[in-house]
Amino acid sequence: MWRKFISLTILTLFICSNMGFAFANNVGEKTVLNKVAAVEIFFYGTEMTGALVDRVSTLEKDIFGKESTDPLLTQADTLYSSTFDNFIDQPSFLVKLNAIEWSLTHTVTVQPAKNRIENLEHVLNGNSTTGSLNDRLSKLLNLAYTNGEVMINNVTLNQDSLLKIKLVTPLSTSTNRQGDPVLFEAADDIYVDGHLVIPKGSRGQGLVNKVKGAKNFGRNAELEISFDTIETIDGTTINTLLGDKAKEENKSLVTAAGASLAGMVILGPVGIVGGAFVHGKEVNIPAGVEMYVQIKEDTNAYGIQ
Repeated sequence: MWRKFISLTILTLFICSNMGFAFANNVGEKTVLNKVAAVEIFFYGTEMTGALVDRVSTLEKDIFGKESTDPLLTQADTLYSSTFDNFIDQPSFLVKLNAIEWSLTHTVTVQPAKNRIENLEHVLNGNSTTGSLNDRLSKLLNLAYTNGEVMINNVTLNQDSLLKIKLVTPLSTSTNRQGDPVLFEAADDIYVDGHLVIPKGSRGQGLVNKVKGAKNFGRNAELEISFDTIETIDGTTINTLLGDKAKEENKSLVTAAGASLAGMVILGPVGIVGGAFVHGKEVNIPAGVEMYVQIKEDTNAYGIQ
C-alpha cells in the first residue's frame, strides 16, 4: 500500500517561483504595478515592497546594470517586455534562461531567475559572478549556444496531442480537501516541427475536484482529480485534460507496469472526461506516478530550434 503523505508547501513554491508565468500570461490590460510585480516575482521569487519608483530602480540596476531616465511607465514596459515578450529575432530573458538551463541540464526548474543563474554559474565556473543579470545571462548563452544565440519560431501544439506527465503532489483521501492544488510536471521533452516547446520539468497544475473518505459498511473512498494546465518554454499556458485519447494510451502504460491501482488512478471510468476518478478503501497516490494527458485545443507558442 502506498504511504499516506501530502504537502501543501509545494503550492507556495509554485506560486512564488513559477518563473512569472502566471503574471506573464494573464489576459487583459496590465497596470504598471502588475508589470513590476511580475518581473520581481520572476527574478526574486516574491513581490517587493516600498515606493514603486525605488522598486523599478532596483530592477533596472540588477537586470540592466544601470538606471534609465525614461518615464516610469516606459521603464515598467521595458522591464516587462524584455523579461517576457518574444519576437522571432529577439527571445525574451525567460526563454533564454530556460534554453540555457535545458541545454546544460536537460530540465527546467521553477526557482527565481536570479537563483537559477547563480546555480548555472556554479555548475559551469565553480562560483557565481558579478555584473548585471543581462550580462551574466549573455555569458551563459555563449557557453551553451553557438554565437550565444537562441533560435526560436512560432509553432502550434495541436489539439489532442499527448503529453507524458509526472505527479509532483502526493494525494490522499485522508488529508486532501476539495479545491486543493495538484502539481505535476512534464516527464519528457515535447517537440513540434523540430522545436522544443515543453521541456522536461515544466510545471503543470490541476485540482482536487472531489474527496470522499472511506465509510463504514465497506463504502470506499473517492478522489476526483483534474489536470488543467502546463507551461511551455516561452511561458504560454497550455490547457490540458485527461481525455479519452490519453486514457487509451494509459492502458498500455498500466499493462506494462502491472499496476492495477495505478490503472484506476490514471484511467478513470467512462463518462469522466477531463480528469481521473479513483476509488478504494483509502486512496493514496504518491508523487512520481506517471500518466498521459492531452492538449485541450490548438495553441500557438514559441519553441526553441
